[in-house]
Amino acid sequence: MATKPPTGDPVQDSPQVTPPKQAAAGLPAIGHTLRIAHQQMGMARTARTLLKVNQKDGFDCPGCAWPEGDKRHTAEFCENGAKAVAEEATLRRVTPAFFAAHPLADLATRSGYWLGQQGRITEPMLLERGATPGDADRYVPVSWEKAFEVIAEELTALDSPDEALFYTSGRTSNEAAFLFQLFAREFGTNNLPDCSNMCHESSGSALTETIGIGKGSVSLEDLHRADLIIVAGQNPGTNHPRMLSALEKAKTAGARIISVNPLPEAGTERFKNPQTPIGMFRGTALTDLFLQIRIGGDQALFRLLNKLVIETGGATDEAFIREHTHGYEDLAAAAEDADWDETLTATGLTRPEIEQALAMILASERTIVCWAMGLTQHKHSVATIREVVNLLLLRGNIGRPGAGVCPVRGHSNVQGDRTMGIFERPAPAFLDALDREFGITSPRGHGFDVVRSIQALRDGRAKVLFAMGGNFVGATPDTEVTEAAIRRAALTVHVSTKLNRSHAVTGRRALILPTLGRTDKDVQESGKQFVTVEDSMGMVHASRGNLAPASPHLLSEPAIVARMARAVLGPASATPWEEFERDYASIRERISRVVPGFEDFNAKVARPGGFQLPHAPRDERRFPTKTGKANFTAAPVEYPRVPAGRLLLQTLRSHDQYNTTIYGLDDRYRGITGGRRVVMVNPADAAELGLADGSYTDLVSEWKDGVERRAPGFRVVHYPTARGCAAAYYPETNVLVPLDSTADVSNTPASKSVVVRFEPA
Repeated sequence: MATKPPTGDPVQDSPQVTPPKQAAAGLPAIGHTLRIAHQQMGMARTARTLLKVNQKDGFDCPGCAWPEGDKRHTAEFCENGAKAVAEEATLRRVTPAFFAAHPLADLATRSGYWLGQQGRITEPMLLERGATPGDADRYVPVSWEKAFEVIAEELTALDSPDEALFYTSGRTSNEAAFLFQLFAREFGTNNLPDCSNMCHESSGSALTETIGIGKGSVSLEDLHRADLIIVAGQNPGTNHPRMLSALEKAKTAGARIISVNPLPEAGTERFKNPQTPIGMFRGTALTDLFLQIRIGGDQALFRLLNKLVIETGGATDEAFIREHTHGYEDLAAAAEDADWDETLTATGLTRPEIEQALAMILASERTIVCWAMGLTQHKHSVATIREVVNLLLLRGNIGRPGAGVCPVRGHSNVQGDRTMGIFERPAPAFLDALDREFGITSPRGHGFDVVRSIQALRDGRAKVLFAMGGNFVGATPDTEVTEAAIRRAALTVHVSTKLNRSHAVTGRRALILPTLGRTDKDVQESGKQFVTVEDSMGMVHASRGNLAPASPHLLSEPAIVARMARAVLGPASATPWEEFERDYASIRERISRVVPGFEDFNAKVARPGGFQLPHAPRDERRFPTKTGKANFTAAPVEYPRVPAGRLLLQTLRSHDQYNTTIYGLDDRYRGITGGRRVVMVNPADAAELGLADGSYTDLVSEWKDGVERRAPGFRVVHYPTARGCAAAYYPETNVLVPLDSTADVSNTPASKSVVVRFEPA
């Protein structure tokens, strides 16, 4: 049983690179997956755990938010999902002895991969910088009572509640998220930044304005019945592997697929499905048309497509436009100015390629557009997604079976957290309902999102950061600025299952509060509990862990929030925090009276598979916007302009990675093994810049503030990226993303369009 963590920190700047390949993506790569699972969990635990992943009586995968159908496979998980489960259900442990042997200065030198491989944290830990003069700063074990006493001491000492920041990761359950936002608002602040601010905030901003709801409008069944699926700015093979089986099913039913991406990706080229004998050996070619677009050229592409649809006689759904939309004339006028030459420059595509895409769109009665970070993390991301909506509205493809918008969320409950009120700019109606239910007065002023939270820490306007899960330091942009800002805090608190970079970058005082994971049994005073999550398509269902917790000292996330609230708010709070910790059904009962769509929550979630939340555009073709209709928009077309001698860099994941969690040092689908400090460059661009394959270079980003941001020692990999574009993994390249370089409207970091130059390492 190989469960011992690595003792050293492997060198990660000497990757081995084989010629780039486009191997077929599998769901999952069984041998590789089981090997990793056995290393972490052992044989028996692997079988007992993986067979419960995404099952109706099991637990929700802690990875992505892709939905499950009503009929589940025995192995209802993907390769990266199995890795996520293995890392959480690992037999490795991080005990107080580990922290005694590894002071803060040592932890700060370790890679994220090494930290994550050490295992589950077993006890609450406290660090006070400079507490022992002449000795290294170390985390020491602390009781839960003392931990909450420290939190209460620091929060009550603030001059204003708005000096506290309450961050949420997408792994947090609905129950914990609801309590967390309730506590923050009863404490007196809307400072509720979350991981949505860094990923799909642009989607929510664009969809709320155009169709009235900031969520996707399609179900899994819609994907199966679509005529055409456009996958733009997304790599399902690595980031949402179970989506590949949905695309395969659609393809088998006759759908055609357009992939729009700067890199060719294995997952959208050929998919080998091990759930079927034919699929395992032969595989399915998924993509009918690959548009290898230049980074940031998507708005220009969709604007020209919209012009061509309008100009094609009979191509628009005139009845739908007349009855259900507003602003068509403005779009038509703006689209008329779309220019072929400018579009070809912006996109790097050819005229025949765009004409072929148009023909496929015109031939489709039911079209779905899926997207992810490749569309959301640019300055003009919100305008780009609005343009996607324009295309669907022109053809009447909102509120039609087999058609609609499909922003594919990354983290398992990131959409549910927002539904539960984790938002720095809450709707007044939500706050009114919360206040009526609990007899409190929630603040009405807008709080800080992630970027503004870092700026507030940097400027001394925030002093406490409480993170409910996640890896705040590893996920955020402008690494040096962010780390310096966090070190100015009086207190940083991280509710965590495992170590990550955020535990090594602390305020003057720091707490690590170990919590139950999705795989763990949660037993409270009233008995065994379950929590709920919402997937990327608005399905809400239960999640029940089946493993004994990693330590008797762990608390659940709802229990941590409830006990913190009692310690901070004291007897003045009339909220029944003790009851919420004792029985999560009481939390769901309160949610049912506050959040629309959750009426009879406990009864609905008792159904196997859960229930679907209402979605007015999908269900009724009713659009709750300011105009009462779906809104066409007509923003000026933007795309990045890159100076000579520079390339446009996008940050992305390797195949051995989920968000900031590094499972291994390989990127099997791209032919890269043994390291992560690589930069992928088109061979023609590399030749012009004098970048030999295998040479080493520093990446230096250029932005209007003139500040030099440098990521040293990257190996050049000649790779068939779009011309003028490069790609490298995050979080290693987050240092290159300026804190103030964000999307208009959504304020999402522009991590997919960073101008870089190359200097000898």
